[in-house]
Amino acid sequence: MMRSSRSLWTLRMTAQSVPLAVGLVMASTAAYAQESGSDSGPIRTLSIVPRVSITETLTNNVGLSSVDPQSDLVSEISPGIRIDSQGRRLKGYLDYSLDKITYAQNSSSNQYQRALNAAGTLEAIDNWAYIDFSGSISRQAISAFGTPSISNTSINTNQTEVSSYRISPYVRGRLGDLASYEARYSRAITNSDAGGFGNVSSTEGSAKISGDSAIRGLGWMADASQQKFDYSASLPVQADRFTVGPSYTVTPQLRVSANVGRERNNYTTADMQSYGNSGFAVNWTPSELTTLSASLEHRSFGSSHNLSFEHRTGRTAWKFTDSKDILQTPNQLGVVSLGSIYDLLYGQFASIEPNPAARAQLVNAFLQANGLSPNATAVSSVLTSAVSLQHSQNLSFALLGVRDTITFMATRIESSPIDTSSTVSNALTNSLFFNQRGLSVNYTHRLTPDYSLGILASQQNTSGLSSVQGTKLRLLNLNVTGRVGKQTTASVGVRRAVSSGGAPYTETAAFGTLIMQF
Repeated sequence: MMRSSRSLWTLRMTAQSVPLAVGLVMASTAAYAQESGSDSGPIRTLSIVPRVSITETLTNNVGLSSVDPQSDLVSEISPGIRIDSQGRRLKGYLDYSLDKITYAQNSSSNQYQRALNAAGTLEAIDNWAYIDFSGSISRQAISAFGTPSISNTSINTNQTEVSSYRISPYVRGRLGDLASYEARYSRAITNSDAGGFGNVSSTEGSAKISGDSAIRGLGWMADASQQKFDYSASLPVQADRFTVGPSYTVTPQLRVSANVGRERNNYTTADMQSYGNSGFAVNWTPSELTTLSASLEHRSFGSSHNLSFEHRTGRTAWKFTDSKDILQTPNQLGVVSLGSIYDLLYGQFASIEPNPAARAQLVNAFLQANGLSPNATAVSSVLTSAVSLQHSQNLSFALLGVRDTITFMATRIESSPIDTSSTVSNALTNSLFFNQRGLSVNYTHRLTPDYSLGILASQQNTSGLSSVQGTKLRLLNLNVTGRVGKQTTASVGVRRAVSSGGAPYTETAAFGTLIMQF
């Protein structure tokens, strides 16, 4: 059912106030964080870096049109702030910017765009009570088969701002020598500017307990949860689940587990239905450089699985994931990360810098020096407003040379509504099924200690059940990035984009950016 206008207004105002609240929480702990060093001396656990970036883009097709392409000069000024905290109480990060975009030939399209990436954990009571929080604001595609964009400055009605926030207080501890427990409550909201589509709020409660038995290596667990999702453009959804099962530590590096249980949900019916479920999981860590985990479950909607493999060498980092599961929103209600490339480098630099705060600064400095985006993806997110079943495969790779860096990402996503009688996803994506495939390769060469040359090539394909549905977007980007001052970085570049299929266009653009940190 559709939300009332009052409810939508309340949801929107709540969402817009969250970035300020998160920033105040992190800033209010600054004094404490800076005093939380060891007895040997103060350790800098809080970093606050304001910045301003200025970008000028000259494009020959600002509206991404194949009929009447129009040239334009696009000006951007974007103040922002980066906060990193690794204090005893607060661990997390916040990156926020407000982008003012001005068009020389299309002043009616002048706009502001926000960008947020934040996540952290606050230890409220020593070793017992915690609060997880996360938030993101980004631009996403409304329809999988609409006009695809390679820049947020393009005038494209298929793009909208989507914000997601999540707060999750929880407690965890031990019941003597018998077991450990965790009880958690989560509240999350996702809001979009696409006329109500994509708005969803959720609540979740969960409790789990686990322990060891008298038999060496044998353990047990019990887990109960309830999820409720309230969509602005479709019926509400509820899912309850309870599982129990044993686990066994075969070796210190190998652990196996199994579970059985019951679940109740209304994914495909108006009323709650009960189903049985079962599954097993394997976790193997043969060394500090290699990890492998796999799980398989039989659920009410069929089989779900999750496979993850990570490996590092002296110069390379690899990661592969393959998962099939229920998806409530494009970014799972505020669960965010800094991006695949950032995560790869963060793990790769663990042997160089074990301190998390110093390592984060090291990774950010490396990305900036080489002109790499920490949030680069192989495919763009698509707005949804109903529960869907998604099968995704992701491969990411980084090769770090003395002067050359290569990053590679490949993604494949198959998505379909779990309730085939729903027309919501049909209205949003013009299809009950869409398949996305993306490939991105970035090569960076250090010309001098201060300057680097970057070449990015990417392709994204989207297809549906109908032969007339489908788009292909290819991009070639060339840029030079360098430090022009102690706290100032500049870059200039050109790009060429070619879109074919249902939304054809070509675009060529030249751009220059100046970033000043304070």
